[in-house]
Amino acid sequence: MMQYIRTVEGRFLKRPNRFIALVDIGGSEETVHVKNTGRCAELLTPGARVVLEQAAPGAPRRTAYSLIAVYKGDLLINMDSQAPNRVVLEAALSGQLDQVAGEPLAAVRPETRFGGSRFDLYWETASGAKAFMEVKGVTLEQDGIVRFPDAPTARGTRHVLEMVEAVKAGYRGYLMFLIQMSGVRRFEPNTVMDPAFAQALRAAAGSGVQVLAYDTLVTPDTMVLGKPVEVRL
Repeated sequence: MMQYIRTVEGRFLKRPNRFIALVDIGGSEETVHVKNTGRCAELLTPGARVVLEQAAPGAPRRTAYSLIAVYKGDLLINMDSQAPNRVVLEAALSGQLDQVAGEPLAAVRPETRFGGSRFDLYWETASGAKAFMEVKGVTLEQDGIVRFPDAPTARGTRHVLEMVEAVKAGYRGYLMFLIQMSGVRRFEPNTVMDPAFAQALRAAAGSGVQVLAYDTLVTPDTMVLGKPVEVRL
């Protein structure tokens, strides 16, 4: 289980830049690190309840807290951009992704290079099949529909196209959209925000890349893999 050690709640005030935010914690204004450089404008609104992870005592950091999650009404959304990779790696190591592969995984390795990209996960199955998986965290939600990306991502498009090349080279290829919340209806690409990414994703699906979406079970101090979510391309 992916777990944060020390968490506290606060109220979001403003975000001077991509990397920091001002948060009210118990009546004191604190400058905190934001663990997501995406826009997240629909989440980080003045007065929003946020969850922060407190740094370990003595840690060499400029800020004492990192912003890791936010409440959108009653819905808790994890927005730590490093968390999806950790959750999916733990799921692979614990056997939860055996159903995705169709058989037990015999070897799992994170951060593995292919061509010009470094994919988030590489595995080999018991029968010897080799696969790459790229993981994308999803935080943008509207009326139960989640979309990716929330800002144009040339890097993300490159990963999709590189995954197509991996499939052509004989590997299995997976694009995993990890939804950092629960209770959503479906996933779809954000065609309005980034038409190039959406087009690449549809082309990849047509070329043998498997496009998956899973939700997660989120608490203030944990996030674990949930269940599959409908993908509509």
